[in-house]
Amino acid sequence: NRARQLIEEFMIATNTCTAQFLAQNGASALRRVVRSPERWHRIVEVAAKYGERLPAEPDSLALEAFLARRRKADPLRFPDLSLVVVKLMGSGEYVVEHPKGEPIGHFGLAVRDYTHSTAPNRRYPDLVSLRMVKALLQGERSPYGAAELSALAEHCTQQEDAAQKVERSVRKSEAALYLQGMVGKKFDAVVTGASDRAVWVRIFAPPAEGMLVGGGTHLDVGQKLRVKLVETNVERGFIDFEQVL
Repeated sequence: NRARQLIEEFMIATNTCTAQFLAQNGASALRRVVRSPERWHRIVEVAAKYGERLPAEPDSLALEAFLARRRKADPLRFPDLSLVVVKLMGSGEYVVEHPKGEPIGHFGLAVRDYTHSTAPNRRYPDLVSLRMVKALLQGERSPYGAAELSALAEHCTQQEDAAQKVERSVRKSEAALYLQGMVGKKFDAVVTGASDRAVWVRIFAPPAEGMLVGGGTHLDVGQKLRVKLVETNVERGFIDFEQVL
């Protein structure tokens, strides 16, 4: 809803200002970055299915405008489109930016300067950023050296990845429990992950993600299809679908 979007905009503005403040004061700092996507061509193809044309080269502002239009046009299905785009962009990471260095930027948010600083109660990088801001305001030396910041950036990225794996595991078991009485039912779905080993799909109603069994290796992220639920395993968090031709 609009209230949530407003809060998100405030948070993005705060994180941007924090990153700029640290840079302007010559401090090395943790940055939250999302690099330019290697699979931009697939994002272009996804946009084309909605009658939209994105530039041939990665353009974060054009992508942001496209997503804003889709959010307004179809708010109910927008989360599914957003998930596809996020997976094609790749995950975020923490890096150290040194004074006078060239910022990598956050492609997903279309901003050049970005850090994490608004949630020190649940994210350690935010606490690091605020400690550095506090030291600057008090005229003190940075509490972190360059080597320590680099180690923290790597560690925080690894821990975030580990936490997200646990979160996904819990959500998969929850979804498997909800769907266990619907084996044999057919659903509309979208491909959210594809490799030589497996294809992952997400059904719209109820929203749940699972593996496509028995083929589908020709599919790619963003493609829509019809699937049938064939098996669930609550303990292991497995949800298996097969494509309905």
